[in-house]
Amino acid sequence: MSSGHRLRDVEQQRPLLDDNEETARNSQSEAKQLWFIKDGCGRVCAFITWFLVFFADFVVTFVMLLPSRSFWYAVINGAVFNSLAVLALASHLRTMLTDPGAVPKGNATKKYMESLQLKPGEVVYKCPKCCSIKPERAHHCSICKRCIRKMDHHCPWVNNCVGEKNQRFFVLFTMYIAMISSHALALCGYQFITCIRVQWRECSDFSPPVTMMLMIFLCMEGLLFFTFTAVMFCTQLHSICNDETEIERLKNEKPSWERQTRWAGLRSVFGGRPSLLWISPFAGLKLSTFLPKHTRRGGTEFSV
Repeated sequence: MSSGHRLRDVEQQRPLLDDNEETARNSQSEAKQLWFIKDGCGRVCAFITWFLVFFADFVVTFVMLLPSRSFWYAVINGAVFNSLAVLALASHLRTMLTDPGAVPKGNATKKYMESLQLKPGEVVYKCPKCCSIKPERAHHCSICKRCIRKMDHHCPWVNNCVGEKNQRFFVLFTMYIAMISSHALALCGYQFITCIRVQWRECSDFSPPVTMMLMIFLCMEGLLFFTFTAVMFCTQLHSICNDETEIERLKNEKPSWERQTRWAGLRSVFGGRPSLLWISPFAGLKLSTFLPKHTRRGGTEFSV
């Protein structure tokens, strides 16, 4: 059976799946748990991401800004850079700890199938890996071990899938990383010129070799991260505006759903009318969602 036919069959059953009370209860139960993927590679990549952001902040603050003779130059650039760094790390956390749109695991039971009241000849598809009814545009992630609604891709740098519910935070993460990377590159360029003019005297509290080494590493990091995140940011916006995930594009799947307009796609991802909340990773933040839920046995529950 072709991919397009499969998607059409699933689309016919979507109202039945969305309205099922058992599925809703499972979703609410999982929403109360802390979503965190226990993947070794993802944990290492997430740690490296945070380490590199703190390294960049250290070099910018202690190597370039604090030794500056201009008070306002140091204050303004320090405030801008650190604010962008906080927004980038907050976006990273929201992306990593937000359920990307996982389909309830194990809902493909006989009782559940009977509750769908399927007509003769109607077909629904079950994922053989996580034993769940597969909604339209959902794909199974072998790392998350779940089917994810509107899965775009699995990103090890955020240790999570990018899907229906966390794509907004991933877009903000790539945007803020690209912004602090470009800011760091601009500061490095200015600092190099300043140090050359004074022949590396009084341009930093560190020795000239250490200063140059730290700045070279920061330039390499900034250039690499700016290129990567800028490309990802543009790719994500293109996918949102065309209402097509990266997996659907790579598989060349013919859309069986009605494509949204560009404006409708942006509103569906970022929510509501354009406002400053669109660029805030703190919008809609509920601390209870990120606190581990303790079981009666005293253990901590994690949703994986």
